Amino acid sequence: MTKTIIFKFGGASVKDAKSIKNLTEILRNRLRKRTVLVISAMGKTTNALEDLIRLRMEELNYSKEYTILKEFHVALCQELFPTDHPVHARIENLFTQLYHQLQYSIEPRNYDEAYDQIVSFGELISTRIIAEYLCSQGLVVVWQDAREVIQTSSDFRFAQINWEATKRKSLRILNPLLEQYPVLTQGFIGRDRKGKTTTLGREGSDFTAAILAACLQAGSVTIWKDVPGVLNADPKIFPLTQKFDELGYKEAAEMTYFGASVIHPKTIRPLANHSIPLYVKSFLDPDASGTKIHQKAGHQEVPSLILKRNQILITFKVTDFAFIGEAHIHQIYEEIKNLKLRVNMLQLSAISVSVVIDNELFKLEKLLSGLKKDFEIRFNQDLELLTILNHKSLDPSDYLQGYEVLLEQSTRNTFQAVRRKSSSPSKSLVT
Repeated sequence: MTKTIIFKFGGASVKDAKSIKNLTEILRNRLRKRTVLVISAMGKTTNALEDLIRLRMEELNYSKEYTILKEFHVALCQELFPTDHPVHARIENLFTQLYHQLQYSIEPRNYDEAYDQIVSFGELISTRIIAEYLCSQGLVVVWQDAREVIQTSSDFRFAQINWEATKRKSLRILNPLLEQYPVLTQGFIGRDRKGKTTTLGREGSDFTAAILAACLQAGSVTIWKDVPGVLNADPKIFPLTQKFDELGYKEAAEMTYFGASVIHPKTIRPLANHSIPLYVKSFLDPDASGTKIHQKAGHQEVPSLILKRNQILITFKVTDFAFIGEAHIHQIYEEIKNLKLRVNMLQLSAISVSVVIDNELFKLEKLLSGLKKDFEIRFNQDLELLTILNHKSLDPSDYLQGYEVLLEQSTRNTFQAVRRKSSSPSKSLVT
């Protein structure tokens, strides 16, 4: 039996009508049976939906932002389809559902669940439009709701995959369809046992592609990006980047762990477990070779630079003149885990623990509230975390000129520094 192939297209590849037409041309000679297309929300739609949630939470008027988002998609449909095409009514219906969803109260205690119910509309809307357009161009695909296949826990915004149930549903639902047609579905979203929509974490469409690949024992996964492949640094930030022709699973996983945005961090493991190669290719130059991530790749010595912005450095200092022990670390990590936060950097001293985390709405306040009775807490916001892998062949200080360094650490393979351009005083909570 011919093996399934998975193509994943992110938001940049479907950001407007021209991009959707380009996607169609990429698929014209590549689309066949046993192909699964995983599609993200269009352009900056997820950001716009997050803004709607913020306005709704703050009980501010969001009608202008809602209208702008709706009119963007309506105008897109008007450019791609004749006026009597049924897609117009389908998109109108989805926006009506979104509007009703926004009517429900959103507050910190139910933020994560409300987030998933609302943000998921980005993928539902984009895939409806693209499926209809492909069919109108003679590329017949079957639209499939990913929530009927991807079963998860109820950990909203960071749902865990129920692998057994998802594999069973993939084989039962997708396999018969793939024997006849390519299937187009959404990235990023799933459903828990209670029928509630869940999401897999920001930029989770890559992970969806890997999940389906593992469940269907696919022959390959291809992620289509606006870069020529996996680069050793973000070309928008660092000059003179290099493309990797190939990478091993371990090296790719390490890059994603430290924040390389080209691939979602959870993508590599299910592919490596099943020896499924991952290709990263450019939708701007689809015939170029891109990067192949696979088991037999040689070791790379080229340094990789990864910059994470909007970081918070928090230092927890014991107040009773005791030394930091395992109990203190466990207490801090337990609070971080409960808030579904991830530590991007950790440093210990005799009397303090310092962690670097992403700045997430409401989470800092909750973290401080949960620990302020036991620690003196200081924190800095609006920071950058620079990570350099294979740093021996360059001087990390070259990337710190003009910055104040708040925290720095180095191992044989990895250099990390927390930096900021202008100084601002630490904020502190003292109990």
